[in-house]
Amino acid sequence: MKFILASQSPQRKTLLEGLGVEFSVVPSTFSESDHPEREPAARAQVLAERKAEEVASRYPDAWVLGCDTLVVASDGALLEKPSDAAEAKKMITLQSGTTSVVHSALTLVSPDGNTFAGLSSSQVHFKKLSPEEIDWWIETGLWRERSGSFQIDGPGQLMIEKIEGDWSSVVGLPVFLLGKLCDDAGIRKELFHS
Repeated sequence: MKFILASQSPQRKTLLEGLGVEFSVVPSTFSESDHPEREPAARAQVLAERKAEEVASRYPDAWVLGCDTLVVASDGALLEKPSDAAEAKKMITLQSGTTSVVHSALTLVSPDGNTFAGLSSSQVHFKKLSPEEIDWWIETGLWRERSGSFQIDGPGQLMIEKIEGDWSSVVGLPVFLLGKLCDDAGIRKELFHS
């Protein structure tokens, strides 16, 4: 069974490896910025689907998993990946002392073109951050390539009081949802065999 993760995220790769899955990484070339959908939950789902479909078109004999994670601040602002440190600082300052919603979407495309998709949403409660804490976070550089400019799987946890929902979903690969999609597709035994 050939299984492809259509993402270059090291966090998603680590989670999938932790499940004992044998897979290849083939990042999608789909351009997220080109898609007009702006409603966050729908955008995450559409982007995960487009990424999976793009890679599946190049590897028609494989199962392909597309993923997308989007963060929505308490004021409704959509916080995608920051372009630079200044934008990252604005995002973290905005989220300080508030609750953000993280939408993680998965789309699994089978070799015969069937699609299995779902969405996992979680709430992330940030502590009230001091200017020094915000500066420390920006200096770590760990905000790069992170929706919302934060992480939940490393030092970024120091900024977060609690989460409501699935921790792995906030990381970017909702494990429970992946299991459900694999059940729906009938591949749980093949994929999680170790």
